[in-house]
Amino acid sequence: MDGAFLDHAASSPLRPVALEAMVGCAGLSNPASLHRKGRLARASLEDAREKIANLFGAKPDEVIFTSGGSESDTIAVLGASALQETSRPELVISPIEHQAVEKSSEVLGARLRKARVNSEGVVDLESLQLNEKTGLVSVMWANNEVGSVQPIDQIVAFAKKAGSLVHCDAVQAAGHFPIDFDKSGIDLLSISAHKMGGPVGIGALIIKRGLNLPPWGLGGRQEGGIRSGTQPVALANGFAAAASEAVNAIDGEFERISKLRDQIIETVNSTPGTRVNGDGSNPYVINIGVDGTSADDLLFLFDQRGICISTGSACRAGVHGPSEVLLAMGQNAQEASQAIRLSMGWSTTEEEVRFFVAAFREVVETARSVQW
Repeated sequence: MDGAFLDHAASSPLRPVALEAMVGCAGLSNPASLHRKGRLARASLEDAREKIANLFGAKPDEVIFTSGGSESDTIAVLGASALQETSRPELVISPIEHQAVEKSSEVLGARLRKARVNSEGVVDLESLQLNEKTGLVSVMWANNEVGSVQPIDQIVAFAKKAGSLVHCDAVQAAGHFPIDFDKSGIDLLSISAHKMGGPVGIGALIIKRGLNLPPWGLGGRQEGGIRSGTQPVALANGFAAAASEAVNAIDGEFERISKLRDQIIETVNSTPGTRVNGDGSNPYVINIGVDGTSADDLLFLFDQRGICISTGSACRAGVHGPSEVLLAMGQNAQEASQAIRLSMGWSTTEEEVRFFVAAFREVVETARSVQW
């Protein structure tokens, strides 16, 4: 074996079923056209929408196609906040949210308040402090850097008691954990195709029926009047195909990936000066701190050996400095600059994991030897 791809949290390889679905409808016309080819395209688009709705416990008219998770987060945060900016101006998020949520929230300025997380990256429920002024709570289902899974049910219960809306970024959870939008009590849910082995360039924002968000950009009023622009029928079908395969295999894949995760954790725990960050509930994402190294050196050394990993979330690629997620979890700047992220998915094999495990200690020793 000449390498291992362990960066699924950035983007999972395209599933063959998704490619097949896209090729099958790549020649369809504009779904807004009224002629026969346009009607065929519309039917194909709505079929994909219905499939995605069924997979995540939603109604078809609650599914709005977007360009991906970042746009879904932005529409949700700014749109829901705009609905309540007079009566309920406060927005509460966790300090470990995706950059799309954090940056959108910062636009709201003084109305933003951040809850705390514990040393495992789990939201401290008492720090939410929701009240009659809280219009929106936005907390991700599973963190994209350390994998920690949040107590969404409890957060929703707190929010509903306060009369607040709930947005959940489920980009790293969809296809890995069961999601039933209708039963969850969540008002807005962000998901993305390429994290599930679908195509890059499409995602969805699931919006509870009756919640009328303002338009995001002007134009032809597609996607319920929220997101204008010609819908990508082929991408939508690839999205639906990938999501179907992922959701239908959740239980078996969780067990399979957990066994692979255990092999990695065993190696990490037996290597002096290393630690696993996070709450350990998510086998798909493993964040490893390595004392006496830098994350960039580790990334480079693994890459030399054909092993693809990350130093953090892809949304912060190219941003140097300690991980803000790890800082929020109470680590110091040095510790937060020594962590790498491994993430697994549908195409991860035992051979890839063994390849990583065999290289781990050598890479750590080499990285430590080059520190000044």
